[in-house]
Amino acid sequence: MTERETLTWDDFGRAGRALAQRIADDGWRPDLILGVARGGLFAAGSISYALEVKNLHVVNVEFYTGVDERLATPVMLGPEPSVADMSGAGILVVDDVADTGETIKLVRDFCAGHAAEVRTAVIYEKPHSIVQCEYVWSRTDKWINFPWSSEPPVTSAA
Repeated sequence: MTERETLTWDDFGRAGRALAQRIADDGWRPDLILGVARGGLFAAGSISYALEVKNLHVVNVEFYTGVDERLATPVMLGPEPSVADMSGAGILVVDDVADTGETIKLVRDFCAGHAAEVRTAVIYEKPHSIVQCEYVWSRTDKWINFPWSSEPPVTSAA
């Protein structure tokens, strides 16, 4: 069995605050936070509240299909973020993990042609990620059990 790291809800609370503090300590304030659905939505919301940045957007990217199972390349699902909203903005792209880094690279590169500046933040970054994020809470080479995806889906009792 693959060795795993478990993020609890309490750890997640600490991670969101710590990432926000690192961004604030850097003297940078994003104009727009772009959360990568689905896992990045939790972190993006947490950072958004901590930094008091209400301009929060979502991009949906499909890549992982199971534990260590993924598509050949990540795919941005519609609707795509509005490039008009990005024009000249400082954008913080937030995801739960930069594993291969392919997802965050896809979103960062999509924003880069329209924004004044794009930075990235993740709860976890893996050593083999092709993207080194500006803001990282923890680095690991383990598979991560996130509190929002550790339990099986809820189904009807009928």
